[in-house]
Amino acid sequence: MPVSRRHVLAGAAALPLATGLLGATAASASAGQDGGFLVGAGIADVTGPAAENGMMGYSMPQQQTAGIHLRTRARAFVIAGGPRRIAFVTAELGALFQSVHQGVLRKLAAKFGDLYTERNVLLNATHTHSACGGDSHYAAYDLAILGFQEQVYDAVVDGIVAAISQAHADLAPGSISLGRTELTDASANRSRAAFELNPQADKDHFPLSIDPAVTVLRFRRGGTDVGAITWFATHGTSMSNGNHLISSDNKGYAAYTWEHDHAGVRYLDGAPGFVAAFAQTNSGDMTPNLNLKPGTPDTEFENTRRIGELQFQAAKRAFDAAGEAVVGGVDHRMCYVDMSDVAVDAKYTPNGRPQRTCTAAIGVSMLAGSTEDGPGLPLPEGMKNPFIDWLGGIDAPIPRALADAQAPKVIAVPFGAMKPYPWAPEVLPLQIVRIGQLHLVAGPAEYTIVAGLRIRRTVAAELGVPLENVLMQGYANAYSQYVTTPEEYDSQQYEGASTLFGRYTLPAYQQEFAKLAAAMKAGTAVPHGPVPRDLRGKLVNFQPGVVFDSAPALKNFGDVVTEAKPSYRRGEQVSVTFVTGHPKNDLRHGSTFLEIQRFADGQWVRHADDGDWATKYHWARKFVAESQATVTWDIPANTPIGKYRVVHSGNWKNGWNGRITAFTGTSRAFVVS
Repeated sequence: MPVSRRHVLAGAAALPLATGLLGATAASASAGQDGGFLVGAGIADVTGPAAENGMMGYSMPQQQTAGIHLRTRARAFVIAGGPRRIAFVTAELGALFQSVHQGVLRKLAAKFGDLYTERNVLLNATHTHSACGGDSHYAAYDLAILGFQEQVYDAVVDGIVAAISQAHADLAPGSISLGRTELTDASANRSRAAFELNPQADKDHFPLSIDPAVTVLRFRRGGTDVGAITWFATHGTSMSNGNHLISSDNKGYAAYTWEHDHAGVRYLDGAPGFVAAFAQTNSGDMTPNLNLKPGTPDTEFENTRRIGELQFQAAKRAFDAAGEAVVGGVDHRMCYVDMSDVAVDAKYTPNGRPQRTCTAAIGVSMLAGSTEDGPGLPLPEGMKNPFIDWLGGIDAPIPRALADAQAPKVIAVPFGAMKPYPWAPEVLPLQIVRIGQLHLVAGPAEYTIVAGLRIRRTVAAELGVPLENVLMQGYANAYSQYVTTPEEYDSQQYEGASTLFGRYTLPAYQQEFAKLAAAMKAGTAVPHGPVPRDLRGKLVNFQPGVVFDSAPALKNFGDVVTEAKPSYRRGEQVSVTFVTGHPKNDLRHGSTFLEIQRFADGQWVRHADDGDWATKYHWARKFVAESQATVTWDIPANTPIGKYRVVHSGNWKNGWNGRITAFTGTSRAFVVS
């Protein structure tokens, strides 16, 4: 007999290159010259619209972009060793959706043939909650964004492909070494009640109830450091759900600090000399908010800086001490699994009995959000969301069999049973990538630390390798919310309510990853599995676009509304406001909405831009089609004394012919002393 659930309608609405190709034979022949590998690195911009686009992570419709603090970027590494190669990408996104995975693979195939495929490309997200959303083909992750945002999708796909292409072109003989340390003051367990339900042997592995492991790969060529990948588990929620500036959050700050402040990278000045990726592991229950409360406008920027700085310092310690040579080439295994219908062998279940996963559904307690990072604000019943109306509402009966299969979860929305398409993917990519002795278990979800530990133990045992040489790479190749242990699931905290495929989701992952590990150890191929759904063209967008821009009477685009003062001291803030157009007219990838220019050697030169920590670009609509841009610069203590000015660049749209025209505005010159 079906169980009806209608009260969650609004809760669901608020849910959270080189021109020639270097083949494998050439790679194998060249790799032995330096450290047994060819390595290449690249960075590209994936920043979405800086105004009027929903953010992905907190699932709050009112959290729309209104400027930029730190641009979001994709960092890519291509590693060739032996007859194989892999491409590894960490992108500063809320999630790496299956739509993006599919789009990137299509573009890579068009550009490189079968050199980079779903088998050897690993895409993952940092899980910042302050990047643009709307790039999923599944409704659950577009509801709060008011639909699919093609501009965001294109920015992300094109940026990731550009980063991989740059890394491919950068390939050269190099060496890799492995470093490790621990970081105990950059995360806290936000789901302690659930964690405590795990067996003592699991809890003993994490005596502080956090995963403190920091693992770093150090890349060198010809005696020069060219990059690093750092893995550490903490959420991208230092910026709060009240923030409206695009931000790469704490991992983005760590990457910026290493690249910009320590390696001298200037993102607008060509290929970087050093690339620092900060990737996630099993961070499902790890929060950067150490007091278990979300930040506020007064604290969130400092929270971001502090947790980011701690990650950078730990990464640098491990990097500097990385004395273990990575050897043995690279390898990979990948398959697709329908996670909604996995028969789980008794050896992987807590009670030693065969079990089965089930149709995806979220629990009622998910709608409250994670109170430690950002409470949810479900819309009251009856409040309209046009996207839900288009989908036909969510008055979906819940079959008794599904309610029983998901128990003790009280089902709010049966994602997998929605029509005409499920609201979340069920055919998901599972992957293991080996870089020398380090194995990355790439899963399409947020895994709690004990869930990650169990998968790591399973894979390590199957491969016959030390546990520390197996990492859980979460947020990889697709997104399907959380994975908790069966014991954690029973408490139905936020994470358990967000574990889609029922109580035995984790044992199913253990079993399927064990199959990949066994195939890798045996050197055998694995079946591809079912083909994931392609939903291109199936979703709509209810977010209004740019109709036209207009300037106030007697004003032109780029005119200064609020001028700079004649002089400032270090530590003070410069603030200049301009007449502007809508940022959606041009995302300005490879460019900037602002420059802080310094007068040097008889000319104005760029000193900072909208990719710098010290600058902020705020956008605000003033009237129907009028808007203003406010540029702020918090003058760092080490700023050279001299003459400066603020330059704002933008684009405006003509309402008569739709033509988009660039403009520039410049403040008065001022002195920093």
